[in-house]
Amino acid sequence: MSNSPTQIQLTQPDDWHLHIRDGDVMKDVLADTARQFARAIIMPNLKPPITTVDLAKAYQDRIQANLNALGVNSFTPLMTLYLTDNTSADEVRKAMAEGIVGFKFYPAGATTNSDAGVSDLKRCHAALEAMQAVGMPLLVHGEVTSSEIDIFDREAVFIDTVLEPLRKKFPDLKIVFEHITTKQAAHYVRDAMTGGKNTIAATITPQHLLMNRNAIFTGGIRPHNYCLPVLKREEHRIALLEAATSGNSSFFLGTDSAPHAKGAKETACGCAGCYSAFNALGLYAEAFESVGKLDQLEGFASFFGPDFYSLPRNSKKITLVKQAQNIPSELPLGYATIVPLRAGETIAWSLV
Repeated sequence: MSNSPTQIQLTQPDDWHLHIRDGDVMKDVLADTARQFARAIIMPNLKPPITTVDLAKAYQDRIQANLNALGVNSFTPLMTLYLTDNTSADEVRKAMAEGIVGFKFYPAGATTNSDAGVSDLKRCHAALEAMQAVGMPLLVHGEVTSSEIDIFDREAVFIDTVLEPLRKKFPDLKIVFEHITTKQAAHYVRDAMTGGKNTIAATITPQHLLMNRNAIFTGGIRPHNYCLPVLKREEHRIALLEAATSGNSSFFLGTDSAPHAKGAKETACGCAGCYSAFNALGLYAEAFESVGKLDQLEGFASFFGPDFYSLPRNSKKITLVKQAQNIPSELPLGYATIVPLRAGETIAWSLV
C-alpha cells in the first residue's frame, strides 16, 4: 500500500457485514455499497428470514437482478443463512456445497427481525457440529437478551455466558464476533487461541470507531446514531480503535450498515441501525488517521476478512484522497429517504 498525507491506495475492500433489505430499497443500498466494495456478506434477517439454501438462492437472484438494473458487474454478494432452533446438519452440509459463506446466530429478540432467532444454543448442537466439521463459520450477534441485564452490559455478559462455553464445546468452530462494541470483546478476541490457532475473529463498524454513547444524546435524541449493539463509553471506543489499527488479523471491516427510512428512525419507537454504506471508507480512513495508523487500513479493510473466510484477496486497487466530502442530509431509499451517518457534515476522505 502506498501512503501519503493526501492519498491512500488500497486493494479494494470488502464489507463483511451488510444489510441490504429487500424490495424497493435494495437497489439504492447496492448502488452505495458497490461503489466502494467488491464483495459483501449479506445478512439474512429478512421477513421471513433466509433460513434455507433455496431461500438464499432466490434472494441472491433478486440481488443480481438489481445489480443488472444498475449496470454493476463488479460486485459479488456473499450469502448467509439464518440459524434457527430447527436448522439441520443436512442443511449445513448443503449450504457448504452451494457456496453459502456462513450461518448467522441471532439470539431471539436481540435486534431487527431477530424474533425467529435461536432460543437456546443447545437446540443447535447438531448444526454446530456439522459447521465445525465442514469449516462453515458461525457469525454471531453477541448480546444476551435478558431484560434483567443492562443494555450496555449485554455484550460483556454474552462473552462469559454464551461465547466462551460455545468455544469450549466446539473448539474448531470458526466464529466471527460481529460488530463488537466493548473493551471486553476486543481483548477477548485479541487473546483467544485454541490449541495454538485462532478460530475467532471480529468485525468493527465505523460508528463504533468514531463515536461513543454521547453521540446518541448530544443536544437531544439523535436517532440516526442509535444502533444495536448500542454505542458504549469512550474507553470502549478507544479499545476498539486500538484493536482495529493494531495490524492484528483477527479484526476486520464490517460496516453493519442498516438502512431504515427516515420516518422509521424519527418516530416514537425508532429502529436500530446506522446507514454508513454511502461513505463507509471515508469514515474508516478518518478513524485510522485519528491515531496516525493509515498504514494499517489496508490489512483491516482488504486482507484480513478474505483470509479468515478462506477467500481470495481482491486484485483491483482503489484510491482515497484527502478531499472534503459533504454528506447529504438525506438520500433516496426506494420510495422514501434515509439519513446517512454524519448527515449534513463534512468528512475529510473521499473515494476517487
